[in-house]
Amino acid sequence: MAQPLRPLTISELLDRTFSLYRTHFVTFVGIAAIPVAVVVGLQVIVEVGFRSMPPGLLILSSLALFVLYLVSSMVTHGATVVAVSHVQIGHATSITAAYDGIRGRIGELVVIGLNIGVRAMLGLILLIIPGIYLILRYALAVPVAVIEQAGVSDSLARSGFLTRGHIGRVFLIYLLLVLLTYAGIAVVQVPIFAIALSQSLNPADPPLWIRILSALGAFAVNTLVGPLMTIGLSLVYYDERVRKEGFDLEHMLQQLDPSGLNTPGVA
Repeated sequence: MAQPLRPLTISELLDRTFSLYRTHFVTFVGIAAIPVAVVVGLQVIVEVGFRSMPPGLLILSSLALFVLYLVSSMVTHGATVVAVSHVQIGHATSITAAYDGIRGRIGELVVIGLNIGVRAMLGLILLIIPGIYLILRYALAVPVAVIEQAGVSDSLARSGFLTRGHIGRVFLIYLLLVLLTYAGIAVVQVPIFAIALSQSLNPADPPLWIRILSALGAFAVNTLVGPLMTIGLSLVYYDERVRKEGFDLEHMLQQLDPSGLNTPGVA
């Protein structure tokens, strides 16, 4: 069933975020699990060969891991945005359909992620607060790129327009979901850290099994908790368009299915 498009309070946005996550749990977790599994697989390989790798190969492996992490993160974000959009208009969605929705756009999503990351990093290094502001200002760039088929510059500019005057709302949602993410990390990683301490292991140089266990714990957190942030920001995107542009369900249907094919009736 299509979700009504109307201005939502922060509590309503959060409630709908968790509602969509619970209702489509398998789809959202499946979308996140595939890219994260690839990253964790490479990370485990690097951890296994860590001590025997020459410095040059170790640096290249770390760089490859970073690039793979960035690509997988943006793929997950983009596919999750597609899935949320399908649910919003009452379309049936699936993991395959979500990935099909970003076919040919992965390169642009990665560039958007790098662009935001560099700007935010510079802002954080300078005075911290500008970095946080830039993260919030461009928080809707991925939904814009995916749903409106916008380029890198247009996505960033549109995100700035949509969040203008509502940075505080975005901040509160971001803060609550980030705290939830770190709570998930603590639940998984603290027991691993406690095991290491109980066996008098060196935290600076833990054994291989601890490093692998930590990587698997990160996989669990990113898979189970990670989708919540993107779901929440996707809903914020639609909420801001409703508030600022009078965006309605008819426009949404036209954007996601311009040909009018396979579009179910909407009550």
